Amino acid sequence: MNQQTRREFLGDVGRSMLVAGIGGTLVSELGLMPALAGDNTLSFGRFEPLARLMQETPPDKLQRLLVEKLSAGTSLRDLIAAGALANARTFGGQDYVGYHAAMALMPAYQIAQEMPTKSRALPVLKVLYRNTARIQARGGRRNEVLHTVGPAPEAAPLALRSAIRRRDMDGAERLFAKLAQRTPKDAFNDLQQIVQDDINVHRIVLAWRAWDLLRLTGEEHAHTMLRQSVRFCVHEERERVSKRRPEPRIRTVLPKLLDEYGLLGRKLGDRKADDKWVAALGSTVFSGTREQAAEAVAAALADGFAPDAIGEAMSLAANQLVLHDGGRREDGTVHGASVGVHASDAANAWRHTVRVASHSHAVASLVVGAFHTAGQSGHVGREPFIDAPEPVEGKTPELLLREARAAVEERDQAWACVAVQRYGQLGAPAAPVFELLRRYAVSEDGKLHAEKYYRTVTEEFASTRAAFRWRHLVALARVTASEYGTPAPGHADARRLLELG
Repeated sequence: MNQQTRREFLGDVGRSMLVAGIGGTLVSELGLMPALAGDNTLSFGRFEPLARLMQETPPDKLQRLLVEKLSAGTSLRDLIAAGALANARTFGGQDYVGYHAAMALMPAYQIAQEMPTKSRALPVLKVLYRNTARIQARGGRRNEVLHTVGPAPEAAPLALRSAIRRRDMDGAERLFAKLAQRTPKDAFNDLQQIVQDDINVHRIVLAWRAWDLLRLTGEEHAHTMLRQSVRFCVHEERERVSKRRPEPRIRTVLPKLLDEYGLLGRKLGDRKADDKWVAALGSTVFSGTREQAAEAVAAALADGFAPDAIGEAMSLAANQLVLHDGGRREDGTVHGASVGVHASDAANAWRHTVRVASHSHAVASLVVGAFHTAGQSGHVGREPFIDAPEPVEGKTPELLLREARAAVEERDQAWACVAVQRYGQLGAPAAPVFELLRRYAVSEDGKLHAEKYYRTVTEEFASTRAAFRWRHLVALARVTASEYGTPAPGHADARRLLELG
């Protein structure tokens, strides 16, 4: 046995004695597990025991254990953080149901903050049940995708994008590991060069939700959370090439517009936009081609209009896709992965990204976001799903709220829209409508999108001017009526365990 081998052997013996003395759970919390195992397993420090619990527990036993954890003092934010890390380690951004569960985690936590204390855990337990059910279906810890990765010796700014275009998973992973050695915000900005390189709702929403979850996981897990987008983008590029789809047009449109309008050398403006201007830009994005919408936004940026006004118009265009959708041919539904819900979630993620990204990526995100939102009106009707109803004499807000509830539970999308629109026309407060629709965002399955879309509408309502904001709630009423009738797996058991009746 040579000297180096002897030293390694004695080190292993010492570590094994440490494990025997302090126990496996504490070892995991101290982050020693990879070294002890001698492999490349990721470990999540204090979140490791909870993450393992969620990966290793059958879903029908999970909620009882999580409720016990809550009773013993574990916080909802820690449950969500551990669920996010367990999801990342298992799927690495490469499983459709898996990354949808990941994208629902922060919305579930945010919904929980709006609910009464006794029922606050309900949306969290619901989404964690979905998360673990998918983890178990994919083999749990035996089939983890994410492992430790060594950084490349150096990483030039555009090298990551080049590796994605070459479909080089290992090279892209190593480059991003190097980039992630700087600050988490730098790493998030570095991701934007690949997020902007194609248009896909999951490309932007996964990146945004992973960033947002760092508020709960802590920035020390930024590399784990953000690298999911790297793997997603490599996978998507491989799919594109294997199916012989052409190069995305945005790869030529974006640099052309940035150069033509001199946007990278121009400060973001703060010019205010009136209602007419926002409505006109929203109409262009809704009804125009992708190129027309992208150029309209580039021109607006060059004219000095504030990014939030441009984003507001983009969000309203996505909202019109919900309100113009004729519904699926087979059943008339509009929830889940529908054109309007997808466009709204994507526009919301683009707007958030603009607010935290560097100057160049904020500008590019608005142009790409408009390109992404536009060009889809051909998939919906020329006329809105309902005509704007006149206010009804003699109906109180309370009566209209009861009508909205009845419409949802009868799955009558038109009636739900009309009731909420008339309620808003009376100038009544929005909170009771959100409270009504939130209960179904929690109770219903929603085809993986209920929590995310509810949160999208919450945020867009708050950031949209008074003249237009109720359009978002009307759209949520429609989607809620569409999704009603399919209770979420695990929801009933969670209610029972929380003693909610």
